[in-house]
Amino acid sequence: MSTESDGRVPHEGEPHHNGLAGRLNWLRAGVLGANDGIISTAGLVVGVAGATADRTVIMAAGVAGLVAGALSMAGGEYVSVSTQRDTELAALRKEERELREMPEAEERELAEIYEDKGLSPELATQVAHELTVKDALHAHAEAELQIDPDNLTSPWQAAWASFLSFAVGALIPLIAIALPPVDARVLTCIAAVVVGLVLTGYVSARLGGAVARRAVLRNVVVGVLAMVVTYFVGVLFGVTVG
Repeated sequence: MSTESDGRVPHEGEPHHNGLAGRLNWLRAGVLGANDGIISTAGLVVGVAGATADRTVIMAAGVAGLVAGALSMAGGEYVSVSTQRDTELAALRKEERELREMPEAEERELAEIYEDKGLSPELATQVAHELTVKDALHAHAEAELQIDPDNLTSPWQAAWASFLSFAVGALIPLIAIALPPVDARVLTCIAAVVVGLVLTGYVSARLGGAVARRAVLRNVVVGVLAMVVTYFVGVLFGVTVG
């Protein structure tokens, strides 16, 4: 139905549609995964490059870090989001039971929620009643639990987003340190990583509605600091064992 025909005014740029929470969930996991892939793999390969100039050793360490990191990120996201989903399902089951056993008390509770939000007692009672008649579980889940029963978090979605994004992010420092000549490896890797961190910092800020400049600066500083520290640790280790 057209928003003009029913008198509603569309708000451009505002997320008033279903599915936003799910999309933000995997986007968040994806951005964080890419960021972690860039920083952790860059620190690993730069640290190894500080200890040895052997391209095979550097690549072996980088690939191992990519695989281990991607699996770790995916597993961590799956466990974390599964726990969140289990908690949401348990809360919904409890709400369903309460709606069956004491519907009047639950409707009164819903009315009180809307009273607390500023509605008059009469209007809050009317709103609670009409929402209960339409779909009691949805009404209580959204107002009382802040859960959309039709859009629960997906652990598999978050896990795959983390796995793939970590792998893609890790490829940036891995390729950047493998292709250039020995003398240019570390600087090329740092430059490529900075570009990658600027992108992930900007995207994460946009998703969260934060100031992009601050997020980008924080991202770059943390990433460069990690590479500098690991590089000199690698240099010291190379000198020690050499």
